[in-house]
Amino acid sequence: MNPAAQAAEAGAMVVMGRIAGAWGVKGWVKVAPYSADPAALADHATWWVSRNDAPWEPCDVIASRPHGATVIGQLAGVATPEDAQRLRGALVGLPRAALPAAADDEVYLADLPGLAVVNRQGVALGTVESVQETGAHPVLRVVEAGGRTRLIPFVAAYVDSVDLAERTLAVDWGEDY
Repeated sequence: MNPAAQAAEAGAMVVMGRIAGAWGVKGWVKVAPYSADPAALADHATWWVSRNDAPWEPCDVIASRPHGATVIGQLAGVATPEDAQRLRGALVGLPRAALPAAADDEVYLADLPGLAVVNRQGVALGTVESVQETGAHPVLRVVEAGGRTRLIPFVAAYVDSVDLAERTLAVDWGEDY
């Protein structure tokens, strides 16, 4: 089994975006990227696609490029706009091993689920269950042991620090918010 397939089976995929629909008349897809740099996805020769929580499937990229705030790509086996439209809503991912290490002041959103969230007063607010992409900025879905859910914007105004080694995320967020 090749390294990319092993990474996919091990769950080491990093979601890089979502297919927004067809682009053009030759079956290209338009991807709404989840990364700050749309070109990060366009630089890869294989994209992994998952529809409706199905297993990740590799798709060879014939051509791709940034297009404004999106990425457009021509995938092998996708020849018509109708084929491309059937992929609408599918997630696009890359194996963790294919991505560069995050800089000291950066973090992959895929690393946030499971982190314990603590506010400035030292109160445990719960655990990051998921990260939702809203278009403007990511939002952390934080769930307490009792089931209470908080949605906390993942922006510098509210997130003080992320410590992946300690598995904690410090926030400026009130217990009663």
